[in-house]
Amino acid sequence: MTSEPETPTVDKAHIAETPEEPRMPGHESQLDPKPDWQPRYPGSGRLKGKVALITGGDSGIGRAVAVLFAREGANVALAYLEEDDDAQATRRFCEEEGAEVVLCPGDLGDPHHARAVVDKVVREWGRLDVLVNNAGEQHPDEDIRDITPEQLQRTFQTNIFAMFYLVQAARPYLKAGAAIVNCTSVTMYQGSKGLLDYSATKGAITAFTRSLSENLIADGIRVNAVAPGPIWTPLNPFGGAPPEKLAHFGEGTPMGRAGQPNEVAPAFLFLACEDSSYMSGQVLHPNGGTVVNG
Repeated sequence: MTSEPETPTVDKAHIAETPEEPRMPGHESQLDPKPDWQPRYPGSGRLKGKVALITGGDSGIGRAVAVLFAREGANVALAYLEEDDDAQATRRFCEEEGAEVVLCPGDLGDPHHARAVVDKVVREWGRLDVLVNNAGEQHPDEDIRDITPEQLQRTFQTNIFAMFYLVQAARPYLKAGAAIVNCTSVTMYQGSKGLLDYSATKGAITAFTRSLSENLIADGIRVNAVAPGPIWTPLNPFGGAPPEKLAHFGEGTPMGRAGQPNEVAPAFLFLACEDSSYMSGQVLHPNGGTVVNG
């Protein structure tokens, strides 16, 4: 009896980008129209003196969160894959709000890099108060048979494994009053026939959020999540959705449109600051009016 050929992903803690990802996660600088990321109201010091690490912080929701956190008084570390032009722009926007900024390019699905990012933040500021796990990727496939082992591992690696690696690295530095905010998705609640692996990771993120909350709450560390609906970011236009769906992106929501990053960022701020001091293990739903359970 001959054995099956070894799957290339077996026994590897990390795999590199697949051939299906040449345009991902995409450049916000190339989008037309541009997403709305600008904070909508003056800051009130809700994160004054805090240090926040934001993954996927170069563009999209991550950029909106970073600039809003900066306006609220935080210094921010922007972890991102490789879009240096977007990251430099976000850095400038945050510095204009008075924040100090550290850029951390690289693949967070690599456990060694995830640890190096946290170490860099702590070396720079000596503390870490808020961890925003926002980075993610998705690959549309209508047929489950088209999802390769490499794509499956890559999607889980980026979307959920990286969260484990970052929390493991950050745990020694998270003290009472710290907050972790994870980004899940409306697809976790509704399902998505064309995003089978992506929606599965979002279900894992929600379960991780609830379980990690139970694990850390006795130490005064709160863990919550945000589940956005369709938001206009580089994720979908640069390969995350088929072109025919982009023309009607977000029209299926009760509000009849896609959301903007600055309509989501306040949910992250609320969960990161003391305004939500009696909330842990919860999920907020900026999704255009779609009613979900949970």
